[in-house]
Amino acid sequence: MADQKKLTRAEQKALRPIQILDAAFEEFVRSGFAGTRVEDIADRVGVTKGTVYVYFETKEKLFEAMINHFSVPFQELLAMTDGLSGSTTDRLLSILRLLYEQVAEDRTTRELMRFVIAEGHRFPDLIDRHHDQFIAPVIAKLDALILEGVASGEFRQVPVEFSDIVAAPILTTTVLRLIFDNRRVPTPDKEAFLRTYFDLLLNGLLAKPQ
Repeated sequence: MADQKKLTRAEQKALRPIQILDAAFEEFVRSGFAGTRVEDIADRVGVTKGTVYVYFETKEKLFEAMINHFSVPFQELLAMTDGLSGSTTDRLLSILRLLYEQVAEDRTTRELMRFVIAEGHRFPDLIDRHHDQFIAPVIAKLDALILEGVASGEFRQVPVEFSDIVAAPILTTTVLRLIFDNRRVPTPDKEAFLRTYFDLLLNGLLAKPQ
């Protein structure tokens, strides 16, 4: 097997911020914000602490950049939902399946939720931006689909807050996995979970339950 091409100094420099953010993520997961030391992040990358500060002036700025960096999948998820087709029910269930895969099944996204819960009081502006950029658009899509289904007669009339209830099982599963780390709450069978979830949802939402 041929050796990988050695990176040039310019390529290494361009890659360095991403390497630091990846290392920061693992350290913040392991130790939390207060317990994480910049030198431990630097050690993971194989650079000095001073090198980290070249790219990120403070640990706070590094944490904020890390949150923004690992929130990108939410943008990709939103883009994917724009291309969905089919009935209102089909599109709603497709979005919920994507959410389950992106939130409950993806370790990175689960840990981002842990950061939001544990460190939100330190970074209220960051958490507000994260909500406005990533969470609110998803909820808005759920709201729009439910209203579309109600208007077409496919769904029965439901309270405005119904979208929060629709998303709740995904968030509950995610939080339980964060709390117990799969030791007392085993990873659910994805398809079995989604079948039950969708069955309960549709029997509460459809004008003519299946």
